[in-house]
Amino acid sequence: MTVTAVRVSDTAPTGHDMPRAVSALVFVRDRGIFVLWGLIILAFSFWCAPYFATIGNALLIANAAALTAIFAAGVGFGVMTGVLDLSLPGTAAFASCVTGWLITNGRPVWLGLIAGLACGVLVGLINGMIALRGFNPIIVTIGTLSALSGLAAVIAGGYTFPGLTALEFMGTHRYLGVPAPIFIVGLLFLAGTVFLTRTRDGIRLMAVGGNAEAVRRSGIHSDRYKVLGFVISGICAALGGLVTTAITTEATPEASPSIIFSALTAVALAGVALTGGRGSLPRVLVGALILATIANGLTIRGIQPYWATVTTGVLLLASLVLERLVQTSVSNRLMKQV
Repeated sequence: MTVTAVRVSDTAPTGHDMPRAVSALVFVRDRGIFVLWGLIILAFSFWCAPYFATIGNALLIANAAALTAIFAAGVGFGVMTGVLDLSLPGTAAFASCVTGWLITNGRPVWLGLIAGLACGVLVGLINGMIALRGFNPIIVTIGTLSALSGLAAVIAGGYTFPGLTALEFMGTHRYLGVPAPIFIVGLLFLAGTVFLTRTRDGIRLMAVGGNAEAVRRSGIHSDRYKVLGFVISGICAALGGLVTTAITTEATPEASPSIIFSALTAVALAGVALTGGRGSLPRVLVGALILATIANGLTIRGIQPYWATVTTGVLLLASLVLERLVQTSVSNRLMKQV
């Protein structure tokens, strides 16, 4: 009996070693992006001294990250619910053109903004209701993207709505020295984080993304939360379109595909599970800031902008590989412990 006990203790050191190893891997998955951003800032602070590490440049980075962060929030909400909404650029263009048409035709600014956000709600409802019929959400949103781009062009008559200076208060204006889009992003991510972590509906939305069938069996109307994910994603896309219009003072029907690429990269860097059920909006925000920080640092050094695109693509692939490795390692270690 004594010999057997010694052999078991020698071959199964799972009392403390395994939890510590698993905790380290989980830390890398959930907090690694903050460490990565800190290292990038430190590297550029030395490489781009003395121009990088200044308050003015920090505001430039935050302002440059604002649009990516808004669209990334839309992608993040959708992914956390278990769906990938690719219609965001079309929703942004459609909301922008509706708002531009109303303001150009003498309607109040507040009415144009409400109408633009309502477009996001409408698109989200349509995407959600179609997806609930059993259609692939990716295919559905690609179709919606095409339809919305065409509708935006119809509203604009194939041109743009220039001279929308009435929207500058949420675009180029600064408050206390801080650009308006930074405040908008701060409010959006604060409200979104509180919703996901402190409200019943937010917690249920995350649960539906993780396992919709289990949620349904517990008596919760899971389909309702899937549609809610599409609606929130649509609102974020519409808001991104309105902020873009406010910055450029022009509403354009062009749906830029780079929007969804940057947003997806920020979400992937944040470690948001593309299968749904796990994620963090603060990490999504840091993901957007990492992209803006890299682009800013390379610009200061006089490096061509396309290298920022190359770096972004490499980071996206690396984040996906790291996510898979961490998940596999955590699962294997927990299985061995059992």
